[in-house]
Amino acid sequence: MAVKVRVGTCGFAESHERTFRDFGLVEIQQTFYQPPRPATARRWREEAPRDFTFTLKAWQLVTHDARSPTYRRLREPLSPQQLGQAGSFRWNPVTHMAWERTLETALALDAKAVLFQAPRSFGPTPENLRRMRTFFEKIPRHGLRLVFEPRGEGWTDRLLHPLLRELELIHGVDPFLRTPVGRGLRYFRLHGRPAYHYRYRYSDEELRQLRTRLSRAWPNLVLFNNDHMAEDARRFLRLLEEENPG
Repeated sequence: MAVKVRVGTCGFAESHERTFRDFGLVEIQQTFYQPPRPATARRWREEAPRDFTFTLKAWQLVTHDARSPTYRRLREPLSPQQLGQAGSFRWNPVTHMAWERTLETALALDAKAVLFQAPRSFGPTPENLRRMRTFFEKIPRHGLRLVFEPRGEGWTDRLLHPLLRELELIHGVDPFLRTPVGRGLRYFRLHGRPAYHYRYRYSDEELRQLRTRLSRAWPNLVLFNNDHMAEDARRFLRLLEEENPG
């Protein structure tokens, strides 16, 4: 059985033209800081080949609270009270609005998946699990696959397996950190080694190891998220082509 795989980068590491020419996938990062106008997202969709795959990162107002340094890039005019309602998958007017804006961008891109990257401070406490259940039960999905990428040792496979199945979520992972839990789409994000060492450049041997971690049963989306992401993604594509010529 042939491996189904698309390879790309987290964000536009190079020009749009070159990204659309050389890769089959990009994860939009701008949506995490401040979603673009729908017209901008539609233009990106029109510029890309018809079979090009977009995914995107959910707006930080859903996942991160206002103490996060990433809020320095937020342009949305929110009051202190509204900022106090943001983050941690709470369900309120602010996170509802944030999801609606994220969803608007996803539909304009004809995206295949939305990533929810939780900060390390978001652990699997009873309160946080309750918030997740409420949030994901309430939001409209419009056929999108929703990817949850937790961080921290508390998110064990034993805990995640029933939770992801219950909430119909895909487990997003760095494949050098852990094996994804559950069935279906494999959503791999490579953050450098050791984890989150973004200046890292993957060796040829590590790219060969990555090849062995791809699923034959399910489609694979492989996204490099390091300073050398475009170079490493091209090298990985060449490796795949060498192993599967034609």
